[in-house]
Amino acid sequence: MKFHRAYVEVTNVCGLACTFCPPKSQPTQTMELSCFESTLVQLRDYTDEIALHVMGDPMVLSNLRDYLDIAHKHRFKVMVTTSGFYLDSTRREALFHPSVRQVNISLNSFNKNSVSRTFEAYMEPILALCDEKLAGKKDFFINLRLWNLDEVYSEKYFNEQLFALLEKHFSLEEESIASYISGERQSIRLASKVLLHFDRYFEWPHLNNEVVGDGYCHGLSRQIAILSDGRVVPCCLDGEGVMELGNLHEINLGKILTSERSCAMVTGFEKGLAIEELCQKCSYKERFRKGVLA
Repeated sequence: MKFHRAYVEVTNVCGLACTFCPPKSQPTQTMELSCFESTLVQLRDYTDEIALHVMGDPMVLSNLRDYLDIAHKHRFKVMVTTSGFYLDSTRREALFHPSVRQVNISLNSFNKNSVSRTFEAYMEPILALCDEKLAGKKDFFINLRLWNLDEVYSEKYFNEQLFALLEKHFSLEEESIASYISGERQSIRLASKVLLHFDRYFEWPHLNNEVVGDGYCHGLSRQIAILSDGRVVPCCLDGEGVMELGNLHEINLGKILTSERSCAMVTGFEKGLAIEELCQKCSYKERFRKGVLA
């Protein structure tokens, strides 16, 4: 069994309250460095890439470099996903660590919070990170995520404001960014390995959601997630641990992945069946019909 990626939640602290994210009901938790290393040792046979994110923002950690050092020691490629609110010059420096393969910045975090920061103040350190990467000819990707597309163009004003800033900053002299948008998942190249990535809003799975039905998912076939308290879940959208398969503090990963519950989920998805109740109520799996990788 080999996963494309494992999501390792080094902290469930985000510091924001985005309206598109579910409220956090779990106790505040940050994974200790020793637990992080133990987790990576167990993951080594199953994947070469980790994403430091499920519900929290790894950039809130003042010692993020220590986690990256451990990941580098165990030869993992690292993806960092952040809201962009914690990219001051000191914290940005950690993102140039040799283990970092990609940095995802969720731009639609800005206008979905009641924060006092201006749009310009929010974007300044994000653009500074892009400039520093380009000036240093660093090889990692920066993926500016704008996952706010919908049928009624509800974020039209914010998007137009963002497009104007990006077009000016990256000297995009041809067609406007807006002219490229198809309403589907796509990426636009702003500079070398700096991308603006579009996608639609999605609904987080929850047991109170309406039943969506069966379908296929990459959970336990191409991805797995470990929450900050050591619980193993099938995918990166189960931030509450509803489908806990086991806890790495109590049982090793190999036994968790070969448990009856894990095997039933894998077999079910292979047949297009969502065995778990949460999976039945998850609409994100509809995207996999088009071959989307989470």
